[in-house]
Amino acid sequence: MTTYNFTTAPKRLTTHSVKWQATETDPEILPMWIADMDFETFPEMTAAIKTFADYGIYGYAYAPKSLYDAIVAWEDAQHHYAITADDIVLISGVVPAITVAIQAFTEENDAVLINTPLYPPFARTIKLNNRKLVTNSLVEVAGKFTIDFSQLEKDIVDNDVKLYAFCSPHNPGGRVWTVAELTRIAELCQKYQVTLIADEIHQDLTLFNHQHHSFNTVGDYRDFAIILTSATKTFNIAGTGTAYALIENEDLKRKFKARQLMNNQHEVTTLGMLGTETALTSGAPWLAALKPVLEENLAFLTDYFASKAPRIKVMQPEGGYLVWLDFSDYGLEDKDLHHLLKADAKVTLNEGINFGAEGLGHARLNIAAPLEHVKLAVERIAAALPK
Repeated sequence: MTTYNFTTAPKRLTTHSVKWQATETDPEILPMWIADMDFETFPEMTAAIKTFADYGIYGYAYAPKSLYDAIVAWEDAQHHYAITADDIVLISGVVPAITVAIQAFTEENDAVLINTPLYPPFARTIKLNNRKLVTNSLVEVAGKFTIDFSQLEKDIVDNDVKLYAFCSPHNPGGRVWTVAELTRIAELCQKYQVTLIADEIHQDLTLFNHQHHSFNTVGDYRDFAIILTSATKTFNIAGTGTAYALIENEDLKRKFKARQLMNNQHEVTTLGMLGTETALTSGAPWLAALKPVLEENLAFLTDYFASKAPRIKVMQPEGGYLVWLDFSDYGLEDKDLHHLLKADAKVTLNEGINFGAEGLGHARLNIAAPLEHVKLAVERIAAALPK
């Protein structure tokens, strides 16, 4: 049985790491922000990339049948989603795929809806493509985000929404949506002829026995719904830059691929294809070993804040390694909160306001790091906050 290293942090200061860039100029900074794990990958990934490097020729490559077979097998085994190779459209990333979908399925000034707070590129992409951004606020109930379906329907009708960009599991709240919730969303999309794109990039990272349900597995929604996902978040290979859209409807697929070609976004890197295939064929044991580590890190963070800084509200993620923290009980101005976290605690988190107006007084913390890093981060945060 292979033993994986989740206790020693790789040294990343000489690797041009975005996550660790601020630490290059301030060695005290502990980065706990961007969705990038501070864990080594599994040995089969390293070996595959070394073999590729040793070949010595890095020209154009086409996607092999084995890559499509790996995606089909993974989606079936992990998420009970029965697809064929013809349903798969490769692309360089989920965010680029969101852009292509918005351009393919809407016109300028059309309304596109999102649930906020939400991963910032959703809103940014909608606005940069001259679409009308419609935000539907998630409601916190018993410490987790829920959807106000009456308000959601009103937002769809009042704004004549054409496309719903949905995040499942949710980032930053970590909600793993239930079958009932997904079904209700589908019913509204069908009723009002709304195209749905589901960003499911965190689908493999469910915690505490929660079960992710890919949108198109809870009903026959293929005629208006497409799934966007990738191995990059699951296996910490974001630098390889490959994702895939699952599009079963031929008309949706034709429109998506036409816009993809128009944007010259139809090519993916050889290294990305290799990384994805290796992840999906050899990475399952590493993923199984990772999840208890994330659960232990989350448990430590929750218990420590409950004891030392109980005014911080911790939203327990059901999936993913990103934790939504509410500091609003401290009554700090948002800029003062984040100055305190960076200047006094020497910890960098994602500023909540970037996820939408609901993020005021919040921050997102990444627990995908050795436990010693998590301990140091939460100790610093608790010590820096007003007593």
